[in-house]
Amino acid sequence: MSMAVLLMYAAYSEGEGGGLLSVNPGLAFWTVLIFLLLLLILKKFAWKPILESLDERENKIKESLESAEKARNDAQVLIEENRKNLAKAEEEAKKIIEESRTYAERVKTQIMEDSKAQAAKVIENATAEIDRKRQEMFSDLKNQIADISVEIAEKIIRKNLDKTAQSDIINKSIDEIRKN
Repeated sequence: MSMAVLLMYAAYSEGEGGGLLSVNPGLAFWTVLIFLLLLLILKKFAWKPILESLDERENKIKESLESAEKARNDAQVLIEENRKNLAKAEEEAKKIIEESRTYAERVKTQIMEDSKAQAAKVIENATAEIDRKRQEMFSDLKNQIADISVEIAEKIIRKNLDKTAQSDIINKSIDEIRKN
C-alpha cells in the first residue's frame, strides 16, 4: 500500500514541473527508505517462513527421493531373490522328476521280478498239483484194478472151491487180520 502512495505522489509531482528524467532528492530519499523498511519487514516476517517452507519442502522432496531409491533398491534385491528362488525351485523340480523316474523304473523292475517269481511259483504249484493228482489217480486206478481183480478172482474161486476150502480161506484171512 505504501508503494501505491509513493507512485501517486510521484505522478503528482511530475505535474508540478518535473519531468520524467528529473530527480527529486527528497522523493528519492523517501523511496529508498521505504524500500529498505519494506525489505526489513519482509525479511523479519515473510522471508524466514517462506525460506523455512521452501527448505522443508526441499527436505521432503529429498526424503521422498531417498525413500524411492531405497524402495527401488529393495525391489531390485527382492527381484534377484525371487530369481534365485525360482531357479532353485526349477532345479528341485528337475531333481524330483528325475528321482521319480528312477523310482518308477525300480518299481517297474521289482514288479516284473515279482511277477516272474509268482508265475514260476504258480507253475511249480500247478506242476506239483498235477503230479499229486496223477499219483492219486494211479493209486485209485490200482485200487480199482485190485478190487476188480479180487472180484474176478472171487468169482473164479467160487466156481472152483467147495465149502470146506472156502471155510479154510476165510479162517486164514481172519487169523491174518487179527495178527495185523
